[in-house]
Amino acid sequence: MRQLSKFLIAAAVVLGVSATAQAGGLQEPSLHLKKSAAGETRVALTLDACGGHTDSRILTALVDNRIPATIFVTGLWLKRNAVAFAIMRAHPDLFEIENHGARHIPAVDSAVRVYGIRAAGSLEVVDAEVKGGAAAIEKAGGEAPHWFRGATAKYSATSLKQIEALGFRIAGYSLNADGGSLLPAATTARRVAAARDGDVIIAHINQPTHSAGAGLVKGLLDLKARGVTFVRLQDAEEIGS
Repeated sequence: MRQLSKFLIAAAVVLGVSATAQAGGLQEPSLHLKKSAAGETRVALTLDACGGHTDSRILTALVDNRIPATIFVTGLWLKRNAVAFAIMRAHPDLFEIENHGARHIPAVDSAVRVYGIRAAGSLEVVDAEVKGGAAAIEKAGGEAPHWFRGATAKYSATSLKQIEALGFRIAGYSLNADGGSLLPAATTARRVAAARDGDVIIAHINQPTHSAGAGLVKGLLDLKARGVTFVRLQDAEEIGS
C-alpha cells in the first residue's frame, strides 16, 4: 500500500471553560490546526473508542478510502476488541493510537458526575486513569501514547496540570460530529461535511448499532470527494496552549 506522506501542521490549543448542566465550571480544551497558507482544507479526524465494540462501518471505510485518523482507546475497549486493534496496528500509516484512559473515568478530581458518569474524584484516581490507559496500549502491542483525552473531554484545572505533568498533551477538538454517538445519521453527516480548514473532529467508533456511524462515514466521504486532506495529531506541531 502507498505510504501516506506526513503533513507538518501547527496546532493551536485553546483552553476554554464550557458550561454544562451536570458539572459547571469544568474546562473543555479546544484544538485547531493552523490554517493552511496554501488554501487547501486540512482536518484531523479523532475517534474515541470508549468501551463496547467496534463500528466496522467506520473502520472499513477508513481503511478502504485511505483516511487517516487518531484513535483514542481505553483499556476497556482494548480488552474486547483485539481484532479491530490488530487491523489498526496493521495500518500504521493510517492510524495513530492514543490514550483515552484505563476505565473511561472523567479526569476530574472532584466528586461530580459528567454526563451521568462519576468522575475520578481525586488526583490519585486521575493519575491511575491516565497511566493505566497508557499501560494498556503498550501491553496490547501499541506504541507509547503522547496525547490524552479523558472521558467526556472535560477536566478540572488541577487535573489538566496533573495530566500535563505526566507528559501528555491534552486532545481537545473543534467540531463535535456525533454528539457522543447519539445524533441521527443525517445530522452527523451534515456536521462532518461542514468541516473547515483547521478543524479537529471528534466522533466515536465504539457504537456499531447507532445510526451516527453511518452518518460519519457519509460525511467523511463527502469531505474526501471535496479534496479535503486528513491528518493525524502526530502529524501536527503544537505551537501554543
